[in-house]
Amino acid sequence: MTAKQGYTAVAKWLIGSPSKVRPVADLVRRKSYPAALAILENLPNKGARLIRKVVMSAAANALNQNRKLAEDMLYVKELRVDEGPRLKRVWFRARGRADMQLKRMLHISVVVGEIGKTEA
Repeated sequence: MTAKQGYTAVAKWLIGSPSKVRPVADLVRRKSYPAALAILENLPNKGARLIRKVVMSAAANALNQNRKLAEDMLYVKELRVDEGPRLKRVWFRARGRADMQLKRMLHISVVVGEIGKTEA
């Protein structure tokens, strides 16, 4: 994506609950790239690991496309955690019964922008 709109990275079909990952995303949104990485590295949540990989990928896209950028010039412009499809599995119970176990999936979309860059 161009520098005007930002640099994106998307991770789809990750196993995890979106409702558990969204509070982690709220901590990182609109933060500078080094601050966001520091927050994500110190959180014990699984969602922090997933978001960290996508944020690092978006920053790598920005740094490889535009050689004049530094890591300090980037910030997390947009971070979305969307719900994906659900895996349905049979969960066998006592007395010959069965329940349905839903394994939730999520999609994470990150847009990294430049600090100080105004958009038209």
